[in-house]
Amino acid sequence: MKRKRLISMVAVLALTMSVLSACGSKDNASSGNESTSSGDKVDITVWLTPQWKGVLNASEQGADYDSFFKKAAEKFTAQYTKYKTNVKVEVIAADQRDQLLNVNLSGGTPPDVFFESIFPMGDYVHRGALVPLDDIVDDKSKTDIAKSYWDAATFGDKVYFYPFQHNPGTLVYNADMFKAAGLEKYLGGANEIKTWTWAEYQEILDGLKNKLPKDKYPNAYPMALYGVNNQGDTWNLAYLRTFGNKFFDDKGNIILDDANGVKAASWLKKLYDGGYTNPGAESVSSNDANAMFQNQQLGISFTNPVLFTNSKVNMDKGTSPKFDMRLANIPSESGDPLAFTYVVGASVFQSKDPKKVEVAKDFVKFFSSDPELVKSSKNGIPVRSSVVDALKGENPLFAAYDADAKYMFNFTGNVPGYSQLREVLYPELQALYTGAKTPEQVVKDYQTNGNKVIEDNKKNSVIFNP
Repeated sequence: MKRKRLISMVAVLALTMSVLSACGSKDNASSGNESTSSGDKVDITVWLTPQWKGVLNASEQGADYDSFFKKAAEKFTAQYTKYKTNVKVEVIAADQRDQLLNVNLSGGTPPDVFFESIFPMGDYVHRGALVPLDDIVDDKSKTDIAKSYWDAATFGDKVYFYPFQHNPGTLVYNADMFKAAGLEKYLGGANEIKTWTWAEYQEILDGLKNKLPKDKYPNAYPMALYGVNNQGDTWNLAYLRTFGNKFFDDKGNIILDDANGVKAASWLKKLYDGGYTNPGAESVSSNDANAMFQNQQLGISFTNPVLFTNSKVNMDKGTSPKFDMRLANIPSESGDPLAFTYVVGASVFQSKDPKKVEVAKDFVKFFSSDPELVKSSKNGIPVRSSVVDALKGENPLFAAYDADAKYMFNFTGNVPGYSQLREVLYPELQALYTGAKTPEQVVKDYQTNGNKVIEDNKKNSVIFNP
């Protein structure tokens, strides 16, 4: 009797434990918080070119270019449960980027993650060296980050870079020169990116040319132009879009050779010949133009947040004259300004080890969306509207840059061979300014030579040959 009772109790206990075990398994599957580590060790390497020092700013003790990623790695590995992992961070010089990447790609040892401006990295997408990141981009991030930044990160129909911050290009103008020339009504606020109509811009150039006191501003010119090399070419690309030319068609071909493209080139030549720009533009670099602006020899020039900040630092140090410096958009005939930016973010290199790719993508998603880590994007200009809203009191220009997002064009078109394409533009600009070619011939030759570069590179592009 006792034996039967014991067997019965054991059976009940076994059934109870089975039910509890099933319930526990169901709870574990749904929570996602418990460790799922397989016990495997998966280490990844992160490369970056120098972006900013410190986690949040350079005033931090021991701040260096790798500080942010070391902090992000520490935070990531502390909560990561898929694998045991270690993140190695390496800073490489920007001028060694392509050499080091090509050597490591040839040897089958590329970095797992690379953090860099997108525009010099696009060719690695076309070569098939990078993996798509669509599966780590959630709806919240798609909404929080403007479409123009996602467009820069998208090749074909897939996202290959996770936008983190950006470095927008604008015009910069000497407000003191404007006042001296009687152009006060065209001034924007100190924390505004002023938008001028096309007619207003022509009036400003006329005023700076004809009404600026020569005794106060000797050898000064209204506007910067340069074309000695490929540096600062994005502003030249913007000027060629001034009259509505879209530059690239839907198949990634240059379409500058139309009435609007010719009109833009003719406008640049007219400004140059009319004395509205610095002389010798064909032999002037963007660095030369920037120096001329800081020495008050130009009323309007080009800038980005890094150059703008550096100019202010030079003024404070007394290494350049101090004056009221403000920002403006690049005008266009349509009335909507032309805006562009250098989007900075992470990419993941293709690896023979799928676990490395998995961990790399998880790390990219983590530091690109973590609520605290994304605040470090204030070291550039944040791409997230939520970060702009949180930090606009600290830097009011964040809101102005964010408002410009809707006007931004993708200056590379994400075409294959863009780095080579840059070498095609400035010889044509030189020919334009010296009079060696007509505006019509310039846009025609640029389109012909540029499309040959693109076509040659399309042959080996995984985007155009999936």
